[in-house]
Amino acid sequence: MTDLRWLVLVIKVPAEPSRHRVAVWRELRKIGALSLGQGVWSVPDVPVFADGVARAIALTEQAGGQALALDAAGRGESDAAALKAQFTAARSADWTEFLADCGKFEAELAKEIRNAKFTLAELEEEEQSLERLRRWHRDLTARDVFGAPEAREAAERLKQCATACEDYAERVFNALHNGSQ
Repeated sequence: MTDLRWLVLVIKVPAEPSRHRVAVWRELRKIGALSLGQGVWSVPDVPVFADGVARAIALTEQAGGQALALDAAGRGESDAAALKAQFTAARSADWTEFLADCGKFEAELAKEIRNAKFTLAELEEEEQSLERLRRWHRDLTARDVFGAPEAREAAERLKQCATACEDYAERVFNALHNGSQ
């Protein structure tokens, strides 16, 4: 993908109040923008990033700041490859964090089973946690435009989390309806 275009954002937001800088920073992190330096961010110029970029620019302007959006490409093969590698490394870090949260989810279910905590309230909490993982997976998949190596493992782990939650749900319903565990 040597002909891939990038969108480079140069963002300047007044230092005070800091909440404006934080809001812009959060929006850019949320969409997976790559920080290239202080106030300089980049994303592949593909539609999945358009809404988030527009929100970051709007937040910048609402705060009295300035946003400059530039179309860019690497000057050569090595520049293009370096930017793609940096972006993919950032997605790999996102997937690693996702995988860690899958592990926490599975550990939490295992704990509830060990403690025989088979209540509807706990099941609802676990189902909400699973739905959060599903939303996060969808978001990461959308912005992982180059296919980080951890993506496949993350999809498998999400399936395992769903299976574990289904098992826990069966245990809850059996305990509630049969009085057994």
